[in-house]
Amino acid sequence: MSRLVPSHSPNIVTRKTGNEYVLIPVANNIADMNSVYTLNESGAFIWELIDGKRTIGEIVDALTEEYNIDRGLAESDVNSFLSDMSKYLIINS
Repeated sequence: MSRLVPSHSPNIVTRKTGNEYVLIPVANNIADMNSVYTLNESGAFIWELIDGKRTIGEIVDALTEEYNIDRGLAESDVNSFLSDMSKYLIINS
């Protein structure tokens, strides 16, 4: 799993406000304002690393370094984030 390369869904519009991101699903050029997602600082950090080039392992490494946390915790956080975002079709992996 750590070699998978996630990317943002093309059906999501993002807006950055301070240290947070607001994710807005779009279908047929219409924003679905009932399904808006807000990411906290660490979620925004992970979101920025999801670029269709970095592997999950590289994202975990960056989170570990940025927040000076245990690798196991970083893996758990990244996997949970990716699972949630995949469930709502916000990322592709």
